[in-house]
Amino acid sequence: MPAKPSVLFVCVHNAGRSQMAAAYLQHLSGGAVEVRSAGSEPADQVNPSAIAAMAEECIDITAQSPKILTTEAVQNSDVVITMGCGDTCPVFPGKRYEDWELDDPAGKGLDAVRPIRDEIRARILDLLDSLGVEPSGVSASGVTDTGGS
Repeated sequence: MPAKPSVLFVCVHNAGRSQMAAAYLQHLSGGAVEVRSAGSEPADQVNPSAIAAMAEECIDITAQSPKILTTEAVQNSDVVITMGCGDTCPVFPGKRYEDWELDDPAGKGLDAVRPIRDEIRARILDLLDSLGVEPSGVSASGVTDTGGS
């Protein structure tokens, strides 16, 4: 891995799971990881329930917008994490690929999105560990410290 690893999150609509994962990685890595997200069939906007769920974590994703998956995004990433995009993600030798099976938050309310968000957060902490990046803003108990930062 290079000094600053890059991670690409891919899901179909780039409106929920991949947006939450990218926001968590950006937040918890303290900028130590280059973060991208994209979708094979991007939606018009980020899922409002995903925005609300992340707001509860003091992470604002309102300015984010779904982006189309490009071959360049995959080529420029060290780790590619797919979330239900099937075979639409191009595969290049030498890349690390992971497939995270997560429920799709599309059309779900906040109560249904919270457990998806929490599962993504846990996986992001594992990802940071595997990249050798110390999470920032996380207490020893694993709770996000949102005060003062």
